[in-house]
Amino acid sequence: MTGRELGDTTAWRVWTVPNLITMVRLAGIPVFCYLLLATDSYVAAVVVLAVGGGTDWIDGFLARRLGQESRFGQILDPIVDRLYILVAVGALTITGLLPWQFTLVLLAREAVMLATVVAVRRSGYAPLKVHFVGKTATFILFSSLPTLALAGLYEPAEGWALPLGWALAWWGIVLYWLSVVLYLAQAIPLLRAARTPAGTD
Repeated sequence: MTGRELGDTTAWRVWTVPNLITMVRLAGIPVFCYLLLATDSYVAAVVVLAVGGGTDWIDGFLARRLGQESRFGQILDPIVDRLYILVAVGALTITGLLPWQFTLVLLAREAVMLATVVAVRRSGYAPLKVHFVGKTATFILFSSLPTLALAGLYEPAEGWALPLGWALAWWGIVLYWLSVVLYLAQAIPLLRAARTPAGTD
């Protein structure tokens, strides 16, 4: 096995139940931004954010359960996850509900991850599988953001939501960075192999 796995037997099916759920989650991103930034419907914004993040696992679960896994879904789902996190963090930072330091830590992680993914693809390799640590980190961050938003927008909930939200947020960030380290551990040997001339030990 050379490690170069550009071919994929998984069908490029688009109109499947899991993919439709992912598309609905994608459509929720501008709805959340509108509710938070352009209206006073803060509770609705928190609900949209919570539903969009909390249903992250459903599309993958149904894809496996229904036998509807597809290359389209494998590409779209992580993109929607990243967009949800980045847009939500950006919107919450703009409104003062998140400090910019937290946002910078998250953006730095995304930059490192993006550079690594691009390097792997340019070397001719298929995208590496997402580690369960990364999936766990994403789920925890999805849980933390609506909790922090609730703490900042609904004063009666601040006493319990603020400490819970920050505990989840920093736990998620630590695991988020750990997932990058694990991804790099997979990617670096492949990148080195790609630069080694054929027939060279």
